[in-house]
Amino acid sequence: MSIKVFKTLGEGHRYMKTWPMVRQLSFYFPEYRVIRATQIAVPLMPLFALLAASSQLYIHGWAFLPQAITIALFFISLPIQGLLWLGWRARHPLPLTLLDWCDQLTTKLTSMGIHCRPLGPRACYLDMALILKSAFERLDEHYWEEL
Repeated sequence: MSIKVFKTLGEGHRYMKTWPMVRQLSFYFPEYRVIRATQIAVPLMPLFALLAASSQLYIHGWAFLPQAITIALFFISLPIQGLLWLGWRARHPLPLTLLDWCDQLTTKLTSMGIHCRPLGPRACYLDMALILKSAFERLDEHYWEEL
């Protein structure tokens, strides 16, 4: 494995911790569902991998060891796939419509006296997550109901 894969996994974990887990955003972004599934999969999939592999060996015997290992690796790979997708998404550039919306949100936060770094032309989803996190902590619910 290259270092880039580990870096992407780390960025995915950081993005998972940064993204605001708010139901209003789940209608517009798939991150809510992916993060929730990954959070559930991280502690459970190693257990499922062990159960699936041991049941294969118990039922079919040691002749099915390659299949048992394959099934175990599949279950272990599921949370890793979620983190890789989140890492890829964190560095993915924002479309122009989202960039404009985030600029409006940054302007609103700045007018309230909250320091936000303005987004540049190379803004990514991680930058948007940082702005959304601070916005959900400080803005009232009436703003989010208008979405």
